[in-house]
Order: sequence, then structure tokens, then C-alpha cells
Amino acid sequence: MHQPARWGLGAAGAGIAVIVVLELTSFDEMNPLRRTISEHGLGPDGWIFGLAVGLLAAGSAAIGVSLARKRLAGIFGTIALMGWSVGLFMTAWFEKNDWAVGPSLHGSIHRVGSFIAFLSLPLAAVIIARPWRHRERSRATLVAFGLGICSVLWVVGIATVMLVGARQGLPWWRAMPLGLVERGMAVTEVSALLALGVWAAARQLDTTVKVASEEPR
Repeated sequence: MHQPARWGLGAAGAGIAVIVVLELTSFDEMNPLRRTISEHGLGPDGWIFGLAVGLLAAGSAAIGVSLARKRLAGIFGTIALMGWSVGLFMTAWFEKNDWAVGPSLHGSIHRVGSFIAFLSLPLAAVIIARPWRHRERSRATLVAFGLGICSVLWVVGIATVMLVGARQGLPWWRAMPLGLVERGMAVTEVSALLALGVWAAARQLDTTVKVASEEPR
């Protein structure tokens, strides 16, 4: 198993586990249909959510490094996957707006980071795992590609609902059950990331790289 991929899966898995615990323990206090996942970042215990997202971002970056070293991602796939990681780091460091107080700079940066992350991961999954690019297909690549397509459909569906809502005079956050939609998209995208991580962990380094490193100089 390639070490960066193993570290990446471990860090991402730990971050996901913490977020799941936060979701379960706050189920009675936070409406998952309307309240977004980032609501966990507000309040005195918000650092726990920030740490969890930071772990997910770090794990994603490690998986990206593993895929790049094995020449599986390509330049555009690597850039897209790192865009997801950077977006997650932004959402971890800058908490979302507390609308009981009003808009803020850190809340605006958090929103930009969220958009970058949610748009980058579908591109990364589709570009990296597209089956016609690789001679050898595995279940992990097919799962990652399928989930990448589903993530793209999530983005297209959300954009469509926002446009329809705008024509009817509805604010975009009221045109859909925002919390439920965000959670559905997040589960799909994180699952695609984990599939990429499993693929990276299962594949050995490119044989040409190995041979070149073993040749006498």
C-alpha cells in the first residue's frame, strides 16, 4: 500500500468520523433539512468541526500526492483535487456567517471555499477516474467515476433549482431544502474521494519509475 494514500485515507476517515458524530449528537438541535453542515463550526466548540474538515482536507491532499506520484491523476486532475483540498482548508479556517449577527468577511471567504471545494471534486473524480484513460480498470475507479458523474448531476441540479427559484423571486437558499441537498452532495463527493484513495492505495508506483530508480549510475 502506498504510504501517502494510506495516510490520506486515515486522515480523511478520521475527519469524516468526527463530522458524523457531530451530526448525530446535534440531531435534536439542528434541522438537517435546512441547516447546513457548516453550522457545526459556530459556537465555542466550532474548533472540533474545523479540525475535522482540516483532517479531511489534509487526507485529500495526501491522496492527490499519491495519485500524482503514480501518474494516475494527470495535471488537470491533480489541480482539481488540490482545489477541493484548498477549498476545504478555507472552510475549516474561516467559519460561516452567523446570520443572527450578520454577514462578515470570514463568512464570505468560507462561502467561496465551499463553492471551490464542491465544484472541484466532481471534476477531479471524472478526470482522474475516467475509464477510457486507463488500460486497467478496477472497481474503485469505476465507483469513483460513477460517483463523480453523480456529483456533477448534483451541481447541475442545484444550479437549475437556483435559476428557477430566482425567476420566481425566491432566495437561492430557500429554493431547496439546503441542508438536505448539501448533505447529499457531500456524501456523494466524499465517497468519490475515498474511492480514489482506495485506488491509489492499491496501485503500485509506475514500473517505469521503479526501473529508472533501480538503474546503476
